[in-house]
Amino acid sequence: MTINSFEKGGSGGGPSECDGKYHSDNTPIVALSTPWYNHGKRCFKSIDIYYKDRSVQATVVDECDTSRGCANDIVDASVAVWNALAVSKGEWGETKVTWSDA
Repeated sequence: MTINSFEKGGSGGGPSECDGKYHSDNTPIVALSTPWYNHGKRCFKSIDIYYKDRSVQATVVDECDTSRGCANDIVDASVAVWNALAVSKGEWGETKVTWSDA
C-alpha cells in the first residue's frame, strides 16, 4: 500500500478516474493498479484492506496507471485509510497489506 492525496493540488495529480472529481483525504478511498482497477469495473466498489490485526473498508475512486510507472500490485490509499489501519507514521509511504472485494 502506498499513500496518495486525492485532493486538488495533492500528490495524486489530476482528478479521479471514476468520476473526474477530487476527493477529501479524510475519506477512506483508494486507487488500484491498472489490472485490479479493471477498466473501471471496481469504480465506487468497496474493498476491505488488512494490515496486521486491523482492517478498514475503502471505496475505489481512481486508477494507479501501470503505463505511467505504477506497479501491478498497488493499493494507493488516502490518509484516512492509513489512520484507520493505525500504521505508525514511521511506516507511512509504503507498507504491505492484503485486500479483498467487500
